[in-house]
Amino acid sequence: MAVCARREDFYGILSEWEALLPHTPANTIFVTPWWQRLWWERYGGGGSNGNNGGGGGELQIIAVRRGGGNSGDSGNGNGELLGIAPLMTDGGDLSFLGDTDLFDYHDFLVRDGCEAEFYGAMWASALRMDWDTMRLKSLRESSAALRLLPELAAEQGYKTEISEEDVSPFKTLQPSWDEYLSSLRKKDRHELRRKLRRLENSAAVSQYAYADADEIAAAMPDFFRLMRASSPDKDGFLTPEREAFFHALAQELAPRGQFKLFFMEIDGERAAACICFDYGGDFLLYNSGYDPEYSALSVGLLNKALCIRDAIENGRRAFDFLRGNERYKYNLGGENQTVHELAIHR
Repeated sequence: MAVCARREDFYGILSEWEALLPHTPANTIFVTPWWQRLWWERYGGGGSNGNNGGGGGELQIIAVRRGGGNSGDSGNGNGELLGIAPLMTDGGDLSFLGDTDLFDYHDFLVRDGCEAEFYGAMWASALRMDWDTMRLKSLRESSAALRLLPELAAEQGYKTEISEEDVSPFKTLQPSWDEYLSSLRKKDRHELRRKLRRLENSAAVSQYAYADADEIAAAMPDFFRLMRASSPDKDGFLTPEREAFFHALAQELAPRGQFKLFFMEIDGERAAACICFDYGGDFLLYNSGYDPEYSALSVGLLNKALCIRDAIENGRRAFDFLRGNERYKYNLGGENQTVHELAIHR
């Protein structure tokens, strides 16, 4: 049966995209259609029609189908959806939508077992586009793109470069908090227990999470305050545009049960906060902050530790600390996975 690749927009393929996600190894919050659409509308400049980016980029969502008729530049087509390539062209680059400032992972969405058909058709479609470099960032080490695209590029005589872009620690969770603690290195386990005891003995402590969209919206100014206070880099990162993007994410994800805003209070004052995504059976730690006045009580670390406890109590499989090699991630049991950039030069 024929396999074809066709251009789509968000609105024509959104429901199919959502249905495909659980059947793809790439399934993560960052490749959902709602995350990608929110980014495109704010940073790509796609607006409601999802066509051209205000910064000069052009949306290139490619859907690959089996039995969907002839290949073409647009149209919904029919047939079984094998995968989606959420791409954009900008200048001489063909890339994934979004960048590493707001996306921790990127990938193609490919139905399990359909990799060869998808990549062959997607690559043929990409060759018809005008680009000098295909620059694919934030690919996890398990991505089939790292294996299959260099083979296809070599057939055209194109040069391929694969580089290590970052690490992204994660922790497979045990069934209980005590088992989780036992899984840590002896020194880390001892330190975590000691810090928890010191905190409990030093102040009136509570930790809680907001999951309702309206409650999150009301509490976000405190989250931004704590994030800014925790480091100059985070203060610089929080532009008005990024704050607006965080607000939009909360309004989109909270009704889906995928956005949790955690706070730790010390003697009635919010001292630490973090955003966790609850997606696909895992918790993903997206951003965090704390008040340096409470740093002696390790509130930043302990707030994250209690988020892990919440994930365990809710039966989640893993806690993904996302990109970056900050020490606390390893103190809490994180193990590295590598994130790569793949570049193909015509």
